[in-house]
Amino acid sequence: MESTTVKAALVDALRAAATILPEDVVSALLDARERETSPLGAAQLDAILENVKIARNGGIPMCQDTGIQTFFVRAGVDSPFLAEIRGWLTGAVIEATAEIPLRPNTVNPLTGENPGDNTGAFMPYINWELVEGSEIEITVLPKGGGSENMSALYMLPPGVGLKGIKKKIVEHVVSAGGKPCPPTIVGVGIGGGADIAMKLGKRAVLREIGSRHPEPDVARLEAELLGLINATGVGPMGVGGATTSLAVHIEYAYRHPASLPLGILIQCWADRRARVRLTADGAIEVS
Repeated sequence: MESTTVKAALVDALRAAATILPEDVVSALLDARERETSPLGAAQLDAILENVKIARNGGIPMCQDTGIQTFFVRAGVDSPFLAEIRGWLTGAVIEATAEIPLRPNTVNPLTGENPGDNTGAFMPYINWELVEGSEIEITVLPKGGGSENMSALYMLPPGVGLKGIKKKIVEHVVSAGGKPCPPTIVGVGIGGGADIAMKLGKRAVLREIGSRHPEPDVARLEAELLGLINATGVGPMGVGGATTSLAVHIEYAYRHPASLPLGILIQCWADRRARVRLTADGAIEVS
């Protein structure tokens, strides 16, 4: 397998993520516009949809903040390419930063130094999941700083139960207001430990809008929370309206009896993502 071939596919995925909003997100935005009765909210949605169209047609990033380039790698343990993935991803980010272009967003937290190519310590960040088989699936998630700043971890008293979890999520979204550029996608991680809850919340953001958790009780909770959040009236870009969030997605892990971690990861309307699939024989698919 030539590294240039895989790197080119990854650059294509980074370009697609930056310039083409996935169809499930576009459809959700169109549905929100159709339901919107607030003139200010409708105007914001019109501007967002026009922005999406210009980015797609012009092949330019849909937002000046092209995000931190984060990858979720679901790798079959029998793949012959495991050792090469990290190098391919780093090379693709460097090339994409120059070509698309992507804004250089990685800075040293202590000195402020910016390498100029979206790399650095632990950057690009890779979330690994090893699974059976020989196929590798790489999901690109460019996460902007505005929405990331509105993400949070809460260590709740276990006694608050489900009612307390719902209350905290709605309160958090309301307190964020227009800062994360709503309508948002809210990823929720419940349980595990502090780090696990946040990782689950970010993983939940990856799901397509319109999907539901496979467990009926969790799926109902997702729908209930979406209704509660949209009833707050925060609206598109925080100016008021019927749609504050396009989706709420939940993932959970078993927890310690004395601990109830709640991770809330907010994604802005520019829910950018793309995938690359690599088989053991070298076939590559970008979607």
